[in-house]
Amino acid sequence: MDRFQIRGGKPLHGTVTISGAKNSALPAMAAALLTAEPVTLHNIPMVRDIITMARLLAFMSARVTTTDFPAADYTIEAATLNGAVAPYELVKTMRASILTLGPAVARAGIAHVSLPGGCSIGARPVDLHVAALAKMGAEISTDHGYIRAKAPGNGRLKGAHIIFEKITVTGTENLLMAATLAEGETNLENCAREPEVTDLIHLLRKMGAEIHGDDTSTLRIRGVEKLHGAIHSVIPDRIEAGTFLVAGAITGGDLTITNCAPAHLGAVIAKLEKAGAPIETPNATTLRVRGTKALAAADVTTEEYPGFATDMQAQYMALATQAEGTSVITETIFENRFLHASEMMRMGANISIEGRRAVVRGPAKLTGTTVQASDLRASAGLVLAGLVASGETIIDRVYHIDRGYERIVEKLQAVGADIERLHSKDG
Repeated sequence: MDRFQIRGGKPLHGTVTISGAKNSALPAMAAALLTAEPVTLHNIPMVRDIITMARLLAFMSARVTTTDFPAADYTIEAATLNGAVAPYELVKTMRASILTLGPAVARAGIAHVSLPGGCSIGARPVDLHVAALAKMGAEISTDHGYIRAKAPGNGRLKGAHIIFEKITVTGTENLLMAATLAEGETNLENCAREPEVTDLIHLLRKMGAEIHGDDTSTLRIRGVEKLHGAIHSVIPDRIEAGTFLVAGAITGGDLTITNCAPAHLGAVIAKLEKAGAPIETPNATTLRVRGTKALAAADVTTEEYPGFATDMQAQYMALATQAEGTSVITETIFENRFLHASEMMRMGANISIEGRRAVVRGPAKLTGTTVQASDLRASAGLVLAGLVASGETIIDRVYHIDRGYERIVEKLQAVGADIERLHSKDG
């Protein structure tokens, strides 16, 4: 398996261009199953999860066309669906595969999707997806690790009033897609309000869907009999942008972040500024962070959007190790998302875990050692810690970071980081 080798201590200077949002591209790709006509998507990040989703859609008989591979542009044409089977072999590394369930049963009347795999960051049950589809008339059964969903007798789901017991991004997206082809009107309450959900709404509307309630927790969808093709460019990746903001701040550098959406980063920007990292917004698609030697402790609680994203928690923990004072980080979204803390402690961080709270005392002098990534965002947190550690840091299992960050080694090298990828053959 590949590893990263980092020699820390170098401030980062220059410009980083942000890629498209993986968490926007994946539901957009799944939405292509809702129509027999081509759906063309631009600004797709070149990351492993996208390749996995493309293979999954191809297995389900969709025609996936690109000019290059990996590619930034995809055209997906699902003229027919082959029983809409999503096999475990393809979905075991990617939880977003569950997003094929809603559109497949809405379009084909039946779906057979493996329970997904993914990162080891705690339970992310699909019960909410299944219960909501059942309210829309789907017959649900599970056997041998697969969910089987079948629409009612006429092959169409029925509109329903659904209140999510817990805010769920993928659940909101799945039911939103399913409702576009259902009979009658569907009302979804307690929906996720993430920008990626709104981006999916924009795509579905281009495809002919009737949806009301953008950016709110209540969505109203009037089902139509048929959707058509569309062309859509996905939004920039706010988590990648946030990660590079922390990189500039933690290294005492000066980074300009382009092709981003500052409007989607309000909570992260506010917290970094409170921690002593001034951030400028030159225009609607650009941010600039100037690091400082005087970072200050600041508490963080992860919340659903527009709160501080759980996907930025590991990166913020790395920053907190370099801040003067005590920072308390409370994780409310996932119950097992502090696995990176023990690896940072091996580097010299002063962190104690108390249930869903991590207490970080800084500044700590981090020293390079060999650490292991446990999930996608933990990988990013360890990279950031390595950038400020003295000596050499080796990060194992970087296939996690390849799932969600496009060319992160090359992007960091371009702004002055001493980082390289060691391929498995290099030992």
